[in-house]
Amino acid sequence: MGLMKLEHALHAARALVLADLAAGEVAQADIVSLVEDSIAHRRWWVEQWPEGADYLAGLVAQDVQDALLERYGRWPLCPVCTESGDPHALDVEPELGPDPHWVCGKTAVAVARVGTLGTI
Repeated sequence: MGLMKLEHALHAARALVLADLAAGEVAQADIVSLVEDSIAHRRWWVEQWPEGADYLAGLVAQDVQDALLERYGRWPLCPVCTESGDPHALDVEPELGPDPHWVCGKTAVAVARVGTLGTI
């Protein structure tokens, strides 16, 4: 994989996840740092497996989601199951694949593509 294609894939993944964080109004500096940590880790990963470049957005979204859960709580909360009284986070599907979406794990409803939470 050429350096330009690698950089483009990393920047695109960063932009998509930052857009979702901004849509949820949680794009504070310490949370953006979690995105940067994931990008640094995934840079090494995609250098080892260039064919995985199409999977970066979903992987970075999952990395940030996991880090947020450990530090702050669930993100992004499911907008589909608001009446259940049991707030839960959306899942990224496919877990390892191109064109990742935020999906409600309880209802299997695809809520939005990664990077487009602000449009729902």
